[in-house]
Amino acid sequence: MEKLRLGVNIDHVATVRNARGGDYPDPIRAAKMAEDAGADGITAHLREDRRHITDRDIERLIEALSVPLNFEMAATDEMQAIALRHRPHAVCLVPEKREERTTEGGLDVAQDENRLAHFIAPLADAGCRVSIFIAADMRQVEAANRIGAQVIELHTGAYCDAHAEERFDERDQELERLREMSGFAHSLGLEVHAGHGLTFDTVVPVAAFPEVRELNIGHYLIGEAIFRGLGDSIAEMRRLMDAARA
Repeated sequence: MEKLRLGVNIDHVATVRNARGGDYPDPIRAAKMAEDAGADGITAHLREDRRHITDRDIERLIEALSVPLNFEMAATDEMQAIALRHRPHAVCLVPEKREERTTEGGLDVAQDENRLAHFIAPLADAGCRVSIFIAADMRQVEAANRIGAQVIELHTGAYCDAHAEERFDERDQELERLREMSGFAHSLGLEVHAGHGLTFDTVVPVAAFPEVRELNIGHYLIGEAIFRGLGDSIAEMRRLMDAARA
């Protein structure tokens, strides 16, 4: 079975930096450490309010990385212009609300097909791999395929929340939805990724889906780094993913 890629999201290193101001801790240093620990890519979300990653961080990541950058962004004119200027390896469109603590749910592609189709076209033409962050829902998968996305990233947050709250029947139902939609998306020719809320305790069942090519994990790894170091945290996640794949 093909190796499952791990993308490490370094947003919350920037969150800690911005809480006090200044330059420390440096998310670019974290990205390079993640590379050394076995990350296959780095994810960074440049939000409208710049609450964590900044424009300068994106510039420095483009300059510093030897692995691909996955640029998470809202579908706005401002972010499209930034992506077209830098031309990262990948862009992932996500929903964004100022009042949210983190990305809540997937993008409603089915309600906004025409605009999103026109929005992603110049990004694809510029050579960016275009991904859409969506719930494990057939309507959304079909819509993402229709607008010309190359990749979908399935939102695993509901599955992880149900596990953490010991709602195990609901957890298993969510996991089954993720399994079904991974297979369905793959059958349409879409590349399948997954992410949001994954931990050491929840990653293995998702990593075992043969259609999933990449997991993007951030907050949990940055949190674990406080206790065991970033390199060890990434190495353990990599070990669990590889074991699930085997």
